[in-house]
Amino acid sequence: MTTPALPNGLVETLGTGTTTAEAADRLAAAIEGNEKLRLIARVDHASGAQSVGLELTPTVEIFFGNPALGTPLMHIAPTVAIDLPQKILIIQTNEGVRVLHNDPAYLAERHDIPGDTPQLAVITGALQNLANVAAGI
Repeated sequence: MTTPALPNGLVETLGTGTTTAEAADRLAAAIEGNEKLRLIARVDHASGAQSVGLELTPTVEIFFGNPALGTPLMHIAPTVAIDLPQKILIIQTNEGVRVLHNDPAYLAERHDIPGDTPQLAVITGALQNLANVAAGI
């Protein structure tokens, strides 16, 4: 289930009956299977915490991009590069996983990119599709 954008500019999709690792594997496979997307990094925050003797609920962040979409946005507002590449965060909960990503409309507002910029609609759809894949929807 997808919620409307949260006040902090995040969009959340909830997945039940899945784990963070399974969701991250599905997401990475979907990105790698799309010739327009590039998988940049997979960060296991819980593993990082464990490496210094701390505990953290399973939390994985996947970084990826599509230069054909991001580059035109950077031409409009170079500061948007601070929020690129795209990222999806997956957090384990007792109910399943929370799959979160930045709302492109929020980024457009943050960086003064016109809301009718065509790439924003494409990015919005792609992020939601990937979040659904990760959540197992």
